[in-house]
Amino acid sequence: MAEQSPDIANTLSSDMEAVSISPAQPSSSTPGIEMSEEVAKRYQIVRSIGEECVQDDELKNLLAKKATPICYDGFEPSGRMHIAQGVMKVINVNKLTSAGCRVKIWIADWFAQLNNKMGGDLKKIRVVGEYFQEIWKAAGMNGDNVEFLWSSEEINARADKYWPIVMDIARRNKLPRITRCVTIMGRNEKDEMSAAQILYPCMQCADIFFLEADICQLGMDQRKVNMLAREYCDDIKKKNKPIVLSHHMLPGLQQGQEKMSKSDPLSAIFMEDEEAEVNVKIKKAYCPPKIVQGNPCLEYIQYIILPWFDEFTVERNEEYGGNKTYNNFEDIAAEYESGELHPGDLKKGLTNALNKILQPIRDHFKTDARAKNLLKQVKAYRVTK
Repeated sequence: MAEQSPDIANTLSSDMEAVSISPAQPSSSTPGIEMSEEVAKRYQIVRSIGEECVQDDELKNLLAKKATPICYDGFEPSGRMHIAQGVMKVINVNKLTSAGCRVKIWIADWFAQLNNKMGGDLKKIRVVGEYFQEIWKAAGMNGDNVEFLWSSEEINARADKYWPIVMDIARRNKLPRITRCVTIMGRNEKDEMSAAQILYPCMQCADIFFLEADICQLGMDQRKVNMLAREYCDDIKKKNKPIVLSHHMLPGLQQGQEKMSKSDPLSAIFMEDEEAEVNVKIKKAYCPPKIVQGNPCLEYIQYIILPWFDEFTVERNEEYGGNKTYNNFEDIAAEYESGELHPGDLKKGLTNALNKILQPIRDHFKTDARAKNLLKQVKAYRVTK
């Protein structure tokens, strides 16, 4: 890698060091991590949203020493919103703010343009970004301690701070290291890409420092660029690395779909799907009897229904055991694997729960004139990859 740039290194080290992180310690009772009962509770809440945390000891230190950590989240405005972007983000953001975190949601309009979303039309991308915000508002995202920041506006306003970080990251990394990160855009390393798509990972890495983030709260599909940010900290000798808290990625509803696809309507539940559409999609969803692993219906229950309602209910006739309410996923998985819980009953319970979650969003987009117009525009746009 290239030699250190003193200006960038000194700026990041002096202006963006939020807390003094002690050396890694294995538990809260070990010297260096003093966790009160309140801090331990906050840690459990924050940690619960991540399938993986890099690193747990750093997260404990951060919460023990900083009352309001900054969490970075972001999204490309790119077509209709599926339930993972909608409900899961509401669940995660509300958990973070309840634990005292300040959440900065980066509306990556310039990034969507670089990635050729909506054909690279920035006006359409802006409409999609506004539509996303309407959905989260209708779905119950707590707006306290949440900021929505348009990347184009923020970067233009503080270009003198942003672009030197991007340039420094770009010059310190070889091209193969950057191309390994293109999966964050839904691309493959072997895909033919424009120069803009090579610039994209350098910019997303810079976002973390530009927004002064303590925690990167994104999906597992964004892990590579978040780890690049930690490597960059090593390179410039920045002591406090961003903590990477990667949440689970929901699969598509059809067999073999590792991710939801916006171009395949049967792959995902969308946030303003009508009740009849939800019913059909779940009815056609892959849900093999007695198979828990790789079952998208069970994953919906584990990562959406249980966190939302704290329970999951199946309705059955008395001859088949009657109604039953579950309070944890382990019991659901065990009964499904044994055959005691039938796929038809599970799907019916899932459909009912999803429709309860989505009804306020449907109502909002039917009764609010601005929201109704935004949805009409977004549905008319052609999604481009």
